[in-house]
Parts: sequence; C-alpha cells; structure tokens
Amino acid sequence: MRRSTAVLASGAVLTVLCGCTVQASGEEQRSPVRIELPSETPSPKSDPSGPSDDKPSSRPPTPAAPPAVLWSRGDTGRDVRELQARLRQIAWLFDGPTGTYDDLTEQAVRGFQGKRGLPKTGKTDEVTWQRLLRMTREPGKWDLYLMGGQPADPPDARCLTGRVLCVSKSSRTLRWMIDGRSVLTVPVRFGSQYTPTREGVFSVYWKSRHHVSTLYDSPMPYAMFFSGGQAVHYSSDFAATGYAGASHGCVNVADERAIAEMFAQVETGDKVVVHW
Repeated sequence: MRRSTAVLASGAVLTVLCGCTVQASGEEQRSPVRIELPSETPSPKSDPSGPSDDKPSSRPPTPAAPPAVLWSRGDTGRDVRELQARLRQIAWLFDGPTGTYDDLTEQAVRGFQGKRGLPKTGKTDEVTWQRLLRMTREPGKWDLYLMGGQPADPPDARCLTGRVLCVSKSSRTLRWMIDGRSVLTVPVRFGSQYTPTREGVFSVYWKSRHHVSTLYDSPMPYAMFFSGGQAVHYSSDFAATGYAGASHGCVNVADERAIAEMFAQVETGDKVVVHW
C-alpha cells in the first residue's frame, strides 16, 4: 500500500513536469482547454505621427458658392417684365412693368431681399427668384404689358393705303400709317365691356386740342373724333394706371409726346380702322 501511494505521487509529479493531462477514456480524446486563433492577422497600428480620421482637419472648409445671378441693373427683356409684374403683385414695385431692370426695380428687389433675411444686393439671384415665385402667381399678358410696350400686330390690309390711324384690339396698339409705312406706333386702351370701342372703318371728322367731355366732364386732350363721341385722345389715367382701367369707348393714348406729334400730322378726313 505504501508502495502504491508512492508510485501515484511520483506519477503526479511527472505529470506536472511534463505538462501532460489526464486522457479521457474511449475513442474521443479532447483537450480540456480550447484555444482559438484569429483567422486573420491583425493590421499593425497606424503611425501616430501620420494622418488620422479621428483628428480634426487643419484645412478650412470650402465656402459654398453664391447663388447664380439671373438679372441685374441694365438687363432687359420679357423675363425682367415678369420679375417686375410679380413685384407689383406684392406691392414692392408700383411702376411698370417696363422690361428694363432700372433703379426702381433694383430698389424693390433690395427691399424684398431685406424683408426676408436675404443678402440685400438688389440683384435677382436664384434664391431670391424662387422665394418670389412661391409668393406670387403667374402674370398674364396684360400684367406684363400693364403700361404698354407690347409688340404691335401686323397692320390690317385696310391700313396699307392712304393716311390711316390703324388700331389693333389684339395687340392694343395704334399705328399712324402713311401709304403702308408706320410713322408712329403707340400703346392704346379701349372701352370697357359696357362701353366698348366700335370696330370698323371710319374717318376723322373733327379735331379738338383741348377738348373736355360734356358727358363725363373729363379732359380729352388731342382728341381726334371718328365715330359719334368716340375719339383717339391722350389719357392721363391710362398714363397713371395702365390697363388696370378702361375708357368710355374712346381710344386712349398714354404717351403725350407721341399723340401731340400725331395730332399735328393727322388731318380731317384721314381714315381710322379699328380691328382685331
């Protein structure tokens, strides 16, 4: 018994010294300690002296590009008319539209920009334009040409011979023509639905430089009568409010200098054609 105990003790010492383990009985023999090795070799640490994503970049951020300028002072055209018409809708502009980006338009744009916290440049850039579009409606033709300036229609065939005041209701223009040549062309305004301007072929039967209407008690300077009480004449109201108003049937002219020149040339008996 003593000898067996000694043998067992010596065997335990050998086990510790040799690093062996007790083997399990049976066919399967497994190690009681399982060691797993990584499938991939870990990448070496980055050089602390090199760039790191964790460090803030010392390079300053690239400033955003300013919005593109669409129109500015001195520009002209239909787009400028639309800009002016939209500014009129929200009471930032009261004159025009003229189709020319003038000082009044620049002031209106600057005021609109300042009211909405935009840079007050007075130039219509993309940001300013998009803000204005959201606040206004699409202007109609006579919003764009509220104070005149629209292109004239080709003259009616009846206007191509002789001396003629050729009036187009479609384009709202009057051509003073001599033998098929346009001498002067001006915007005009007509009567309302209830007092329409008559259409057809007439002739000037009376001229009155300082005429005052006895029916409406209103001035009718440079009046050239062609049909009853209807005449071509200067209208200060048309000059002030444009197509927002209407006449009582006469053909109103807003350009006083032009109608004064026309009045001096037109003679009694000259033809008047009012057409669509």
